[in-house]
Amino acid sequence: MRIIKFYGINFFSGSYTEIKRKIDKGGILVAPAASALSQIYRNRNYHNALKKSDVAILDSGFFCILLRIFKRLNAIKLSGFLFLNRFLNEKTHRKILLINPNKVSQKLNSEFLKSKGIKNFKSYLAPLYNSNIHDVKLLKLIKIYKPKYIIINLGGGTQELIALYIKNNINFKTSIFCTGAAIAFMTGEQAPINKVIDRLYLGWFIRFLWNPIKNFKRTAQSFYLIKFFI
Repeated sequence: MRIIKFYGINFFSGSYTEIKRKIDKGGILVAPAASALSQIYRNRNYHNALKKSDVAILDSGFFCILLRIFKRLNAIKLSGFLFLNRFLNEKTHRKILLINPNKVSQKLNSEFLKSKGIKNFKSYLAPLYNSNIHDVKLLKLIKIYKPKYIIINLGGGTQELIALYIKNNINFKTSIFCTGAAIAFMTGEQAPINKVIDRLYLGWFIRFLWNPIKNFKRTAQSFYLIKFFI
């Protein structure tokens, strides 16, 4: 499994099995999209959280293409969608905590896990966070429940700060997945992305077609990533 260093962030290029084995030891897994990664020079808190993560996976096909063109690196893409899909299909019996953005997502995500035969989980409805993360209620739940896995289903730029806050304020090992909207692709709340679309690097295109107004800015921001290579 190769480590690709990018502005202080350790990206791991490897298979699901290798990544899962690594993160099962505890820590934070992040899957930054190209649009979010292109903003690290503007958002120092986000950049710092990425640098302090334990495993960063290559979620972005565009980022992988740039690595091949400018760095001559044949990186293995493993999106947050594919990682979480494989993980949930394992039907783990270890405790899981879902952190959700709203009541609709919370209901859909809970029903989806139950449909997978996963019953040993709890859900937490996240408040609106600012850049200064402080959530005593969440920490109390985590310390009492002691989940083996925490899946944060919030937006990029916020979920990574929450993950770091959790890691810095608990005294036991847990694996924290910052996979954002990945579960929403499976529940139907977001664009209908599947394994084939993801492996063909077309996730961004399907999201754009599904909601062009919402995703235009996101798609355009991704191209700013080029400036980090030239």
